[in-house]
Amino acid sequence: MTLDAEQLGQSKADLAETLRTLRKRAGLSQVRLAKRCNVSQSKISKIETGEITPSLVDVELILRAAGASEQLVAEVTALARLANTEWQPIRSSWRRGLEKRQAELAGLEAEARELRYFLPAMITGLLATPEYIRASLEYSPGDISKTVARKLERQTVLYDATKSFTFLLTEQAIRWAVVPPPAMAVQIDRLASLSHLPNVRIGLISMGTAISRGPMNTFTIYDDRLTTVETFTGRTVFRDSRDITEHLNVFKQYERKAQFGDAARALLQEWASLYR
Repeated sequence: MTLDAEQLGQSKADLAETLRTLRKRAGLSQVRLAKRCNVSQSKISKIETGEITPSLVDVELILRAAGASEQLVAEVTALARLANTEWQPIRSSWRRGLEKRQAELAGLEAEARELRYFLPAMITGLLATPEYIRASLEYSPGDISKTVARKLERQTVLYDATKSFTFLLTEQAIRWAVVPPPAMAVQIDRLASLSHLPNVRIGLISMGTAISRGPMNTFTIYDDRLTTVETFTGRTVFRDSRDITEHLNVFKQYERKAQFGDAARALLQEWASLYR
């Protein structure tokens, strides 16, 4: 049996319907399928009703249990990857209010234990001074005072000793003049100060460091379960384990080239002095 990829669609609802149809065509009840996949019947039910989005592993188990052909496995797996990827346009955040986006980020940070940030262009809000945060929101519509306050509130998570943070920043990200020179010096000093926290690692990739892979996007990895990638027009959320693993591999490549500890603080002191 072959299904056209366009007919399958790209939504979570279409994935749920497709898996339900395949089970029925295979003559399997939810109970029998659950046993073959070594999962609960309630999980199969929730997958088929779209209540939960199955992982790639779940989908492959279901397809194999239903006796799907290799071609169909490939097609439905591709659909599952789409269902595990979410696009969040920035205009949507503007409509809802940027402070609500801050609440969502705080939720992600609260759930995660190991957080990794790759920052090739600018300093993230968790590490930023109030002046830097306000300036970085200059092009956002509406009153940004609430968003600034929420960003500053989120910074308390850095002092949670049960969590570990690794921030990788390029020299450009640190030296990009978002605020006037005196304020930039203060911002860079703040990075040096935060690098002394026992659960915070700040790694710097200075200009001239030989790295064959270009820094394409800002991205954040929450444990090994979710990755967000940011662009000018919005962010993509990846929940597919293969996408997360790829970003972890990229992060490790940059991490090996970064300078940490006293070496990083020496660079920060040098760059801050250029703004004084």
